[in-house]
Amino acid sequence: MIRLTPPQEQSGSLQIPLAPLVDILLCTLIFFMAISVLYQRETELGINVPKAERGKEAARAAGEIIINIAQDGGVVINQKRLSSDELQSMLTKLSQLYPNQPVVIRADKRTYHESVVGVLDACASAGIWNIAFSTTKD
Repeated sequence: MIRLTPPQEQSGSLQIPLAPLVDILLCTLIFFMAISVLYQRETELGINVPKAERGKEAARAAGEIIINIAQDGGVVINQKRLSSDELQSMLTKLSQLYPNQPVVIRADKRTYHESVVGVLDACASAGIWNIAFSTTKD
């Protein structure tokens, strides 16, 4: 009877196949590239936030909502422009589902104070008190 052995055992050394490792590396790279694009999608590109001399860089909280306020006073969330009524209903639903909902307000440095106060009023009437303001370092 003939005994057949795999070629790896005949030579005495094991070889690691590189093709599956390269495939896994490329899939991981694509995954992280897609996640980074989705992470940046929440911030509106046309908004220049004011600079602050002091402040702490906070880590993003899980489930936080970023409210972008443009120079003209328009409110944008997830690249969707909302009216004040739509913003109010969305924040009310969020506060009912998640009682301690974190909100980050990114207002353009040339935005009128009235627009920011309108968003703060919408948050207060919805019962959202975990609010932070976004700035850049000097």
